[in-house]
Amino acid sequence: MITVLQALFIVLVTRSFLFQPFNIPSGSMEPTLLVGDDLFVSKFSYGFGRYSLPFSPPLFSGRVLAAWPDRGDIVVFRRGADDFIKRLIGRPGDRIQLVDGVIFINGTPVERHRIADFVGRDPCRPAPPIACPFE
Repeated sequence: MITVLQALFIVLVTRSFLFQPFNIPSGSMEPTLLVGDDLFVSKFSYGFGRYSLPFSPPLFSGRVLAAWPDRGDIVVFRRGADDFIKRLIGRPGDRIQLVDGVIFINGTPVERHRIADFVGRDPCRPAPPIACPFE
């Protein structure tokens, strides 16, 4: 019984203060992160807030040991019951605009470099049927 309690304590501390697992639910981050990918998120990189704790108790406001994220970081944030995993393009105080498909940060267009074509599932077409090995 003691071993089970110790394991539960270790898992609770790890998920609350160190790392938390997430699964990528949509293709919005392709080709960097694919649907179904699993990842561990560092919870101490940007400090701790009330949402860092299980059940989000209102013990304090703001962040403890806060640090600012950098542009290009992949961040996880919560809105209601949903978790969102996105790449950060702006920081507080930045002015972000999308003009004719070009992203502007503080009036400066973001440079885009073509790397390669992403070959993946076309989101506008249904997925092909999966062949059943038992037929």
